[in-house]
Amino acid sequence: MIRLQLQRLQSVEDAQASLQTAIGVEFGTLPPYLYALYSIREGTNAQGYQLIRSVALQEMIHMCLACNMLNALGGNPVLHPQTYPGPLPGDIGPNGTPLTLHLYPFSRDAMAQAMAIEQPENPPDFPIETLAALAAPKAVTIGQFYRALDKFLAKLPPNSWTAGRNQISDNQFFAGQIFPVNNYTDAHKAIDEIVSEGEGSTKGTRDDPLDFQGEVAHYYRFGEIYHDRVLTKADNQEGYTWGPRKLGVDWSGVYPAISDPGAHDFSREPAEAQRAQKACNRAFTDTVDALQRAVTGQDGALGEAVQSMFDLRVVALHAFTVPLAHRSKVAGPAFVYTPESR
Repeated sequence: MIRLQLQRLQSVEDAQASLQTAIGVEFGTLPPYLYALYSIREGTNAQGYQLIRSVALQEMIHMCLACNMLNALGGNPVLHPQTYPGPLPGDIGPNGTPLTLHLYPFSRDAMAQAMAIEQPENPPDFPIETLAALAAPKAVTIGQFYRALDKFLAKLPPNSWTAGRNQISDNQFFAGQIFPVNNYTDAHKAIDEIVSEGEGSTKGTRDDPLDFQGEVAHYYRFGEIYHDRVLTKADNQEGYTWGPRKLGVDWSGVYPAISDPGAHDFSREPAEAQRAQKACNRAFTDTVDALQRAVTGQDGALGEAVQSMFDLRVVALHAFTVPLAHRSKVAGPAFVYTPESR
């Protein structure tokens, strides 16, 4: 579980620092999700593919909304590419030990990690007949982190907000999903969307796996894949159950990819595998740089970032087909930022 340390917020600068942490978390979850997504073989796991893809797109939107909040408060978002394996920013983890995130190909391990990232404060233990539910220790979740931030933002005077400052617009992509943050009302709406889409919502005293739009929240989408069971309304205490209908997960429908390619020594691999990794690093670097321009309000940069992400997908899919020296294995994109590669 991602456990973000809740610090006492006393100033706009404290809120800016918290939002920068949130941006790092949203951005840092993308590579693990994309690695699992791109490792799925074409023609398999159609429903699982769409579920993971939908979460990755929403994480991108969440990052943009967090950047809009920070910009409106006078801050300047900075995207810091993560190292994998490694912790996300602000992560103190269970018992003070950071939760180390890995790049896993599509697998139960990848989905368990994704559920750990998105886990709400008190995840309901929905019944399931053939698989045990994941352990759910209490922790300070991303949702709690955002709620504490929201309470502080509500107390700020109106002049703390600068309307129109470096806002990312939806005039190119994500129409109706990315919106400007000009005041606390806008920020509260953004936080509500981020939290409910990740963890679900609460009706009365019961946690609900549906978000504000009535869609299954991220934690439960990953749970459907992990359990290979469709989340279904049920006449029980929790109101839902895993199954009985299966999602149709085929754990063998995946490229035989190594985990954590960023920690792998490619100098000992065939030249084609090295070229594939360099192409992935260049595409990822272009994406990060375009996103950095976008989050500081540069017109057209979001479109450039989306194009770079398409390019990244193309070279990533190729990398998954290139054998390593151990020819039964391949390596997907390491998501390494290499500005010197240009």
